[in-house]
Amino acid sequence: MPPEPREPLDFIGIGLGPFNLGLACLTEPIEELDGVFLESKPDFEWHSGMFLDGAHLQTPFLSDLVTLADPTSPYSFLQYLKEKGRLYSFYIRENFYPLRTEYNDYCRWAAARLSSLRFNTTVVSVEFEEAEEVYAVRTADGRTLRARRLVLGTGTPPYVPEACEGLDGDLIHNSRYLHSREELLKKETITLVGSGQSAAEIYQDLLSEIDVHGYRLNWVTRSPRFFPLEYTKLTLEMTSPEYVDYFHALPEETRYRLEAQQKGLFKGIDGELVDAIFDLLYQKNVAGPVPTRLLTNTALTGASYKDGSYTLALRQEEQGKDFTIETDGLILATGYRYAVPRFLAPVRDRIRWDGQGRYDVARNYSIDTTGRGIFLQNAGVHTHSVTSPDLGMGAYRNAYIIRELLGREHYPVEKSIAFQEFGI
Repeated sequence: MPPEPREPLDFIGIGLGPFNLGLACLTEPIEELDGVFLESKPDFEWHSGMFLDGAHLQTPFLSDLVTLADPTSPYSFLQYLKEKGRLYSFYIRENFYPLRTEYNDYCRWAAARLSSLRFNTTVVSVEFEEAEEVYAVRTADGRTLRARRLVLGTGTPPYVPEACEGLDGDLIHNSRYLHSREELLKKETITLVGSGQSAAEIYQDLLSEIDVHGYRLNWVTRSPRFFPLEYTKLTLEMTSPEYVDYFHALPEETRYRLEAQQKGLFKGIDGELVDAIFDLLYQKNVAGPVPTRLLTNTALTGASYKDGSYTLALRQEEQGKDFTIETDGLILATGYRYAVPRFLAPVRDRIRWDGQGRYDVARNYSIDTTGRGIFLQNAGVHTHSVTSPDLGMGAYRNAYIIRELLGREHYPVEKSIAFQEFGI
């Protein structure tokens, strides 16, 4: 492990997903900034339980760790392809969307070249030392690191619906799908709950094997239909600095209403995958009825487990009718939800909170009362709209945060890129 820079550090990044990894890449060449990134895992890992064959990102390769902030960076996806000897193959492929396994390997490649990453380091508490005006970050191995600023990148943990909390048996969240797939294929009945991209990928995978293993397959979603991701070009302008400015300035209650309405802009299914699932259903139906059910407008209201089987209580919300189904295998493709890290408890009074009890994230991505001490990666859909989880906006946000850390602009921060006007 390289020696720690002299304390107090300029910043400490806590958590290492793609966003903080991008920040590590972009700050590595800046001599004026001393910082480290702490990650509890032993190495970089990004959704390894969903590396299905052919699964790809829903954003183009330009939304890598660095390119949209610094196209000349040695940590770009194209530089990765060049070093791996796959640049020409990627060019001939003529597909802008990297495979998910490929993107993870790219991130691991970048991580291996950085000096600021500290894996196997779990943060247990963060305190503020008034005398020095620094944050003291204490780790599970007894060390304390001090820095003037923090950048939180702890990500969003898997969400388990209330109906399934504490449920016995071998149910899984989709984040562990591949780790449990072989056991699932032995079940007589498999039920998948959820309707996003991950749910669709799992359903297609299980449907392709349905006549080989002979199980019955259910796909349950509360949504009124299997929504495709809206990816038209004028809609994509909502991932722009102008839209962030517009959305952030709206009243809190308006932002929360829009947050609920805009899920289809970043939680839908790739349109080609929706069509591929229909085509697969049609193909298999030629030989006879397929033992599968696709249930829309159906909410999971309760669940129980007994003797190796689940009983799911469901409600068809438009008809207002309750019913149950029995299933041996249960997959929850119910997404991820942010949880405030416990290690922030000692500095809770230094953090701004909105009327819903969530972070009051400033336009510059800070959440502390000074507006310049603690910065947030992701987890800001309620303040920064669809740009918060978008991989393509990660480099923009990091360029913005770096400007705050330095007090000057190092990477150009775009202010206007959209053709349309979002407000009057």
